[in-house]
Amino acid sequence: MPTTTPSPLLLALREGTRDCHKTLEARLPFFSPCFDITDYRRLLQAYYGFHDPLEQHLSDYQGPERHKAATLTRDLLALGLSEADIGALPLCQALPTIHDEASALGVMYVLEGSTLGGQVLKRAMAERLGIGHDSGAAFLDVYGERTGSYWRSFLERLDRAPAAEQAITVQAAIDTFTRFEAWLGDCDVLN
Repeated sequence: MPTTTPSPLLLALREGTRDCHKTLEARLPFFSPCFDITDYRRLLQAYYGFHDPLEQHLSDYQGPERHKAATLTRDLLALGLSEADIGALPLCQALPTIHDEASALGVMYVLEGSTLGGQVLKRAMAERLGIGHDSGAAFLDVYGERTGSYWRSFLERLDRAPAAEQAITVQAAIDTFTRFEAWLGDCDVLN
């Protein structure tokens, strides 16, 4: 398989979001010693509250095949919530600003990148909580066997982005991490 050099935009995104990514990752409770199925369900409820409105906000920039809220809904149903419970979940109002392709790419970088991390979490949650694709953990492997191809197609989209808009994309990614962490904090699901 040929290796490719990361695009300047991908490198800028990695560098620009490094600190906020590490901070959020350290606060996520997936690997906390007492993390249990109740904590996991609460965490997925908070994820739903962020993803559902954000995907609607992104609808002009990404297709429904990349939406994750429907999978979160299926997981929450598998974990014992009713459709009425899910419909009553709080939704984040302080979403990242998306006003053009450059800002959408920054938001999508965070959402798409999380699908790669989900691969590690999928295995860990199966081991720790005994859950899998049909019992509440489909979100952790939301794209399944398409994960790699979806990531590569997103990288190709980044490669085509105008260099002059790089700062907008990086700032949108930072803003997404920041707002997601704040939302999860408001939902009281972080370490």
